[in-house]
Amino acid sequence: MHRRDRRHDRPARRRTALALSAALLAAAPLLTACGGDAHPGAAAVVGGERIDVSSLQAQVRAAREAQSSSPQSAQLIAATGDLGRQKLNGMIFDRILGRVAADQGVGASRAELQQTREAFVRDNGGEEGLEAVLLQQQGVAPGQIDDVVRRNVLMTKIVEKLGITETPEGQQKLQELFAAASKSLDIDVNPRYGAWDDTKVQLDAGADTAPWLVRVTPDQAAAGAEQLPG
Repeated sequence: MHRRDRRHDRPARRRTALALSAALLAAAPLLTACGGDAHPGAAAVVGGERIDVSSLQAQVRAAREAQSSSPQSAQLIAATGDLGRQKLNGMIFDRILGRVAADQGVGASRAELQQTREAFVRDNGGEEGLEAVLLQQQGVAPGQIDDVVRRNVLMTKIVEKLGITETPEGQQKLQELFAAASKSLDIDVNPRYGAWDDTKVQLDAGADTAPWLVRVTPDQAAAGAEQLPG
């Protein structure tokens, strides 16, 4: 019986983790906080730490500037009309991911981040190809790509450590893990942006909001980053 070379599984696991976290980028309009809020100037408070409206606005502004410089600017902007909530959703999720990673004793070294980014670049035909895919499908500006890389390094390591599989049972296990971490952080979102749902691990933006955890088939994983859900 031949021993399977786990190195050949790594690209598929990397793409799977990327796909698992990509759909969390759901959408809603960017609005400023009002002075009567319990946390004035905050878009959300996660685990007692603020996500300032100014930080959220900076992320949206960077993405819009990148979209505006694209030949497909009109289509890109129209496809991400609710970019504010999408960005806030991602910022909150990254804090939940950090909690889960800490609980599982996993981290992301500089070398791992560099290797993963280089792999994404190769998978997408170069740096410009990667930038184009992430801008088009997730509204990610070039300067925000490192956040996507870190997210997926941590997701991959969590999935590997827990032996999560691409089955309904595996998906449920991962969902429950992140839901528990979400609840423990006592997330408070400025109502102008919606309400956080611990069970879904996402901002509740209505019927058009897709859950961040999606079923990924082997064909989708093998197809690479071009098949990421938008």
